[in-house]
Amino acid sequence: MALAPYQSKDSRKSASLGGQSRLKTSFGTGLVIVGLGNPGKEYEKTRHNAGRSAVELVAKQNGFDEFVFSKTSNALVSKGALEGEKATLILPETMMNASGKAVSAFVKTPKAAKSLLVIHDDLDLPLGTIKMVFGRGSGGHKGVESIMRAVKTKEFARIRIGISAAGKKNQAKKVVGEEKVIKMVIGKWKPAEELVVKKVLKKVAEAASIFASDGIEAATMFANTR
Repeated sequence: MALAPYQSKDSRKSASLGGQSRLKTSFGTGLVIVGLGNPGKEYEKTRHNAGRSAVELVAKQNGFDEFVFSKTSNALVSKGALEGEKATLILPETMMNASGKAVSAFVKTPKAAKSLLVIHDDLDLPLGTIKMVFGRGSGGHKGVESIMRAVKTKEFARIRIGISAAGKKNQAKKVVGEEKVIKMVIGKWKPAEELVVKKVLKKVAEAASIFASDGIEAATMFANTR
């Protein structure tokens, strides 16, 4: 479950990608970063809320405003800046499967989805692993499917957070049966897992910052390197 060492902001800004300088990415009216999960105290610190926890950490680390409930979007919303880019953080207050309703209040066209970053849990990755993707299918994640339907495209960035136990060759152990899957994803982290989760969330927050400052390629290189 080793994680890639973190680079300081100064060192990664001076680094190069493929021998060429990274160019500042423009997100137009600003980034929209969504943390998927279920609302309510009973779901806090559950595996299914890994994305929500990551976005809460982004807010904390970067001095964002307090999250305020928006009746229009049915979401908790916080505004601030990430690496100099205006950003809106969204925690849908819908259940996971209806997350798209909250996101569509902020991302109104497929073109606007270029500035969207969705952070969510993933059963197909082992705990300790994150993966950044762009324009990929939902992988069966109902919250992601809801967003794709709502914004009418899959062309947006996502950070997938592994929540499964590791099996052979550090692949995620398959969970078979709907009841077992539900029990697993809405279960809380075990005490032995919490230190790994803390490190993972820090890496996710750093990947989000790199996405804001240097774009999808640089963020993907960082996120997908163990």
